[in-house]
This record gives sequence, C-alpha cells and structure tokens, in this order.
Amino acid sequence: MVHVVKGRTDRVVVVGAGLSGLSAALHLRGAGHEVTVLEKQPHPGGLAGRLDVDGHRIDTGPTVLTMPELLDDAFGAVGARREDHLELLPLHPAYRATFADGSAFDVHTDADRMEQAVHDFAGAREAQGYRDLRDWLGRLYEVERDRFIGASFDSPLDLLGPDLVKLARLGGFGSLARAVGKFLHDDRLRRVFTFQALYAGVAPRDALAAYAVISYMDTIAGVWFPRGGMRAVPQSLADAAAAAGVEFVYGVEVTELERTGNRVAAVHTSDARFPCDAVVLATGPAQSTRLLRGKPRRVVPLRWSPSAVVVHLSSSRVADDLAHHTISFGEKWDGTFDEIIRQGTLMSDPSLLLTTPSLTDPELAPEGRHLQYLLAPCPNLDVAPLRWEKLAERYTGQLIEEMSARKLLVDPEPLAIVTPDDWARDGQAAGTPFSAAHTFAQTGPFRPANLPFRDGNVVLAGSGTTPGVGIPPVLISGRLAAERLRR
Repeated sequence: MVHVVKGRTDRVVVVGAGLSGLSAALHLRGAGHEVTVLEKQPHPGGLAGRLDVDGHRIDTGPTVLTMPELLDDAFGAVGARREDHLELLPLHPAYRATFADGSAFDVHTDADRMEQAVHDFAGAREAQGYRDLRDWLGRLYEVERDRFIGASFDSPLDLLGPDLVKLARLGGFGSLARAVGKFLHDDRLRRVFTFQALYAGVAPRDALAAYAVISYMDTIAGVWFPRGGMRAVPQSLADAAAAAGVEFVYGVEVTELERTGNRVAAVHTSDARFPCDAVVLATGPAQSTRLLRGKPRRVVPLRWSPSAVVVHLSSSRVADDLAHHTISFGEKWDGTFDEIIRQGTLMSDPSLLLTTPSLTDPELAPEGRHLQYLLAPCPNLDVAPLRWEKLAERYTGQLIEEMSARKLLVDPEPLAIVTPDDWARDGQAAGTPFSAAHTFAQTGPFRPANLPFRDGNVVLAGSGTTPGVGIPPVLISGRLAAERLRR
C-alpha cells in the first residue's frame, strides 16, 4: 500500500495549471476535495503554452499527443466526457521520417499497413522483424503500464515482484539501441524506433530498453492532434474542472508556503493567502525547490535532459512531402547525442523535428499561410551555458538554411524563437523543458519522489517526479499526486 498524507486533506491548493496540475485537480475534485488552482499565467497550460502572432495560433510546448485514454480518465474523474470538451484528430501517418540518403518512410499505427511499409522500404526480413518488435513492445507496455509507469514509489523495494521479473526477462534493463537492433537491422528503421530516447534525455545506446514504451505510444498506440491546437488540451481540462467546482485563480505567482515543519497551512501569493489542508506543487523542479527551500537529498545531483531551440515559422506554402510531424535525420547519429549531451556543442549534422499543424487544422494560421515549428535539440545550460542572446538569430538562420537545403522548408518567415534562456526564465532547471534525464539512477523509485516529506502534506506532480517526461507521464503524475491525498 502506497503511503498517503496523514490528517485532513479536504482543502487542497494546486500550484500550477499545467497538464499535471489540471490532472491532479480533476482527480482530487472527483474524490470530493475542495480544490483551488493557482496559476501565474492568465490561462491554463504551463509548459503547454500559447502565443498569438499575426493571426498564427502558436503552441509553445509539446506538439506530440499520445495515449488519449489518459485524458478520458481525467475528464471521467468528474463525470465529464472528453468528446464533449475536446476533439482529437488521429494523424496518419503518425510521423514521416526523412534520411540523409534521400529516402523517406511513413510511420503507421496500423500493424498490417506498417508491415507493408517496412517491407517496401527495407525488405521481407525487416518486415518480419517489425512484427516481432511490435509484439515485444506490446508485451513491454503491458508489464510496465500499471506497476512501473502508473504507480508511486516509497522505496526501491516497491519494485520487487513478478512484474520486475517479467520486465527483466523482456530485456527491459538492457540497452534500448541493442534491444531494437535484435529485431531490425536497417539503420534507418532503428532510428525510427529509438529516437524517442531523446524525450527521456539520454542517447539510445545509453537508454534503458524499458523506455521503448515511448516508441509503443508513438508507433502503436497512435498520435493525435486536438482541433484548435495543443492549447485546447489544457483549456478543455480547465473548463471541465471549473464546471465541477474547482476554483481557478490566474495571474498570480506563489511566493511562499506557510509552513510548520514539513506541513503547509497556507499558500501565499503577493496579495493573498489561501488556507489549505494539503498542497500539490505542479510547478517543475526549480520552482518546487524554491518553495520547499531545499533540493531533494541525493547522493548524486540530478542530471538534466538536453534542451531545445524551437523556431516558430510562417510559410506561404509547404513542401509537397511533409506530414504533420516530419523528422529529418542527419547522417550522423551517435555522434549527435555525444555533441549535445556530453560535449556541450550544437549539432554539426542535425536531426530535427518539423511540425506543420496547419496541415491538420488550417484555422491555426491566417488564410494563405501555414504555421510550422522547427525543433532542434541542444545542450542544456548546465552542460553548455551558451550566450543565446547573441547566438539565437544566427543559429536560427543555420537551421532554416539546412532544412531548406533538405527541401523541407519553403520560404519560411520566423515568428518567434525559443531558446534555453527562455526555458530558464520560465523557471525550468538548466534551461530544459524536458526536466531530469531518465538515467537508471533517475528512474522509477530513484526519481525524485512525489511525496518529498513522509510526515508532510505536500505532494509533487509534473515531469520532474514519478513517472517522468511527456504528456502521458505528466497526466499520470497528476493522478498519482491525487492518490497520495486520499481522504
């Protein structure tokens, strides 16, 4: 039985209206708690932010949405239906991958269609390898879903049990790159099923094979896009929560937790005091550390994931062979991860993600224009404190030039540039939106716990705690936080 907060938890203040905070608020309200959400922005979203420029409805945070059933769970906690609040459009293909040799490959979630695509792309042996890989990914997900991804931990001993044995037998504690390599021999296809390790902040050769579940989410469970843009997700969750009685206070920044020992009696903003029985900090590691007045006690300091430069673009037209999500792989692979993770340098032969949401929802851009996001992984500020105020414009030009040479960008005009400095100003540790890297020592029970003080009434939610980074994990983290506050 997971440890729960002792004492009354009737009145809960949730700090942060990002996806984890909204998930926590919905699950708490559904369990009968009185819930108040405090958010410094004038709208919900947190890292899933928004920016409007010249008629372009820009999403400044995540662009890949998987596992919509987790949204169903959050809405359902208060008796709402996701379909009444949010329209999700399935993406076919989920991704398009382009390679330095000029080839391209579409990733399909349908098994038969994907097998045929692999056969046409790389031959019969790879097609059978894909079938076997798909089966392995499905078994891996079944083992991890409830016990490792969907659970809180109080101790490494919580891992012990038959599921741990099953995960070990499936090779979950080996290398992701080697695990996928047992099924696929074509280097291009291996990249398609291992690049997701970057979401976890590690190179594929260093990532645990257990993190192949991210590939399961992308390539089997399916990728979706909300009508109205990604901002529609937090807005719809907030609307459902408000309709269920959750109070939202926007445009306020929390300055202090009124504490007696490890327990909090009230949350303070610059001009108000909010009494409470418990607190959910859905703020990210940097802000929660500040509010709790101390870093988590760890033998080895946290290692942060790489960051990213995101260039938001307007284009009069797009390349003919673009999908909603197009991944452009450079020729280099392992060396690219070495550059941004170990050496602290920019990619010399970049692999980039180009998202064109207006292909799916034309209303996100003015008539006759397209909205595009170009994401380039880069070192975080701890690894390389680059002078982005001087570097950003030049690097943006290099990225646009590279993607134009690859014939994936046509006449783009920059609308906005987001760099690690911007993430840092927004309160993200080491200037990365991807939080703590998912190394072995920062995974599962070794990740910062969502209950920082056993005798306290503060619970954490978000990508910095259990289970980790990405939209599905942060939605789960909100539910896990709510479960710590069972009445």
